[in-house]
Amino acid sequence: MQKYSLFSLLKHGFKNHSDWKEAWRKPEPKSHYDVVIIGAGGHGLATAWYLASKHGIKNVAVLEKNWLGGGNTGRNTTVIRSNYLHAPSIAIYEHSRKLYEKLSTALNFNIMFSARGLLSLSLSEQEHRAHGRIYSTNRVHGVQSALLSPREVRKKIPLLANYSKDGFHLHGALYQSDAGTARHDAVAWGFARAADSLGVDIIENCTVENIVREENQITGVETSRGLINTKKIAVVAAGDSDQITRTAGLRLPIECTVLQAFVSEPLKPVLNSVVVANALDVYINQSEKGELVIGGRSDRQVNYSRRGNFQHLEDTIGSVLTLFPSLSRLAMLRHWGGTIDITPDNSPIIGLTDINGLYVNCGWGSGGFKAIPGSGDTFADTIANNRPHPLVEPFGLHRFQTGQLIDESAATGVAH
Repeated sequence: MQKYSLFSLLKHGFKNHSDWKEAWRKPEPKSHYDVVIIGAGGHGLATAWYLASKHGIKNVAVLEKNWLGGGNTGRNTTVIRSNYLHAPSIAIYEHSRKLYEKLSTALNFNIMFSARGLLSLSLSEQEHRAHGRIYSTNRVHGVQSALLSPREVRKKIPLLANYSKDGFHLHGALYQSDAGTARHDAVAWGFARAADSLGVDIIENCTVENIVREENQITGVETSRGLINTKKIAVVAAGDSDQITRTAGLRLPIECTVLQAFVSEPLKPVLNSVVVANALDVYINQSEKGELVIGGRSDRQVNYSRRGNFQHLEDTIGSVLTLFPSLSRLAMLRHWGGTIDITPDNSPIIGLTDINGLYVNCGWGSGGFKAIPGSGDTFADTIANNRPHPLVEPFGLHRFQTGQLIDESAATGVAH
């Protein structure tokens, strides 16, 4: 792998940047791999890199039906936080957030991580009490969390409206100071480049058609580019995971819906934190280029469309203007939709299955991007050692039989 540095940048600058090597190879699939990972999004690529770098398992293939990072990883709003309600969720998301802090150095690739903080606004007395409960739990588990007064909130966000509207009144905010954002495509590219340098084969435009098993043991996977033999398959395909595992006789308790987002024209810096308003179904942050990245609630109906609609756009922009009336003349540049996979308790599924050699990692809903490095690290450990990593043991499929659910609907609020 060619190392990125100031020296290499200057050297290639003298050559008009004409001889940079490709960031990763375009290999043909081999007939056999020790592990096959289905899905070349952030979670799949991170799993491959941790398998190779921490566990020495380098004969790994990552299969992607389209292009690398073209699914949920390329369609999210890049927020990173760990201020959840339940201990298992806090543990995995905080582990991931800490990995994000040093990920650029680990991958030798700038993922543009920015620990700008996140404010969850309390716009009712009920929401203020709920945030107090989350704050107490966060503090017990070591998350950098604080409850801010209305005056402290307005000091951090001068742009915020200074009047009540539609029955909403600012009671304060739950604040995580070390939350932030990162560049979504840079995360995928960084993991892909690093994994490729260790010998992992990333195979794009390769559709999985069928998982092959003999009795209760995985033996391979049939793809549009031929049969690949393996005894370990890790399905990390978000909303497509259930369709893939069904070919092996396993149904997953997930449903899919669309989450929409918007990007405005760029403007001078006006927001130095991520701002979330669950009561208004909206969240907003400002990118390094000055664009406002805006998201809202997910669609109510189950679908895979990945398309936006104008009603949702109108509702979400109305919520933005309730908070920030001064943005009323700002133009929107892009509007898109992405598919999110949701479990009955709004928590992910990650771990082993009853089929030997079949592992699943899905159901992250709107929390997938913020969990990428933590998910990859713990899932790779699970695959390498054929037992759940302690941080993800509570998120196994068994919880839907035992009733030990991890209901994070209160802490997830709007999708962010």
